[in-house]
Amino acid sequence: MTAHRPVRKAVLPVAGMGTRFLPATKAVPKEMLPVVDKPVVQYAVEEAMEAGIEQFVFVTGRGKAIIEDHFDHAYELEALLKERGKTLELNGLLEDLPASGSVSFTRQQSPLGLGHAVWCARHLVGDEPFAVLLPDDLMIGKPGAMAQMMKAYNSNGGGVIVAAEEKPLEEVSRYGVIAPGATKGNATEVKGVIEKPKMEEAPSRLCIIGRYILQPEIFHELDRKEKGTGGEIQLTDSMARLIGRMPFHAVRTDCARYDCGNKVGYLEANIAVGLERPDIAPALKDMLKGLRL
Repeated sequence: MTAHRPVRKAVLPVAGMGTRFLPATKAVPKEMLPVVDKPVVQYAVEEAMEAGIEQFVFVTGRGKAIIEDHFDHAYELEALLKERGKTLELNGLLEDLPASGSVSFTRQQSPLGLGHAVWCARHLVGDEPFAVLLPDDLMIGKPGAMAQMMKAYNSNGGGVIVAAEEKPLEEVSRYGVIAPGATKGNATEVKGVIEKPKMEEAPSRLCIIGRYILQPEIFHELDRKEKGTGGEIQLTDSMARLIGRMPFHAVRTDCARYDCGNKVGYLEANIAVGLERPDIAPALKDMLKGLRL
């Protein structure tokens, strides 16, 4: 069994082309589209930082250099804000930056699937457990989804932890679906997992969403480069081969999830986050009441 070791690193796959949001994503990565006033990817980084993550590995593709710039100092902008006495805005910029030297970037040169994207981070992750956060899944709550998963990781002996939600049966073919075992608290033992099954073949309605805590053994499985559903290298298939070799649990967090990978989910996220912001919520509520639907 894999030793129970702390999780210090996070992998963020951000190589996708964002074709659902064209033409907005022709020159701007989809991960940089704002939810209210912060890029989608920044919410994922802040969630990971709250959970104790110290190092961040971004798996990028062509045209994603702006993400690297976003998580760096903008000296001219910082100097201008300081000069104009905009202390609140300046502090906001600086507080959201990961520590110097804690951010790394690697390329996924071909779009071969999520499993391949995670495999591309293997040399930067090394031989230690790590988290994976898919920025398209915006998770809002206190504590955050990853912090809740870390608690389950520590109380269930380490191993593999995935975030999961119950979905309607007609939606299970879009997700990795869990064959559940015993449940204790918010953690359910994973007895099996199937990627995007047909409705009649789904072992449950408990579906994996975009948060994972993985062990380095996953890289040995991903090394096979076996293609699964959709002709892609699926992370789910490699995780399934770890069942029985280490603890494996699915955690149902109490966070709200917004799918920012589609237009309606993205708009919902902006409205929901805006309504939680005391500085804009009153005006936003008035605006929504005045819409002619």
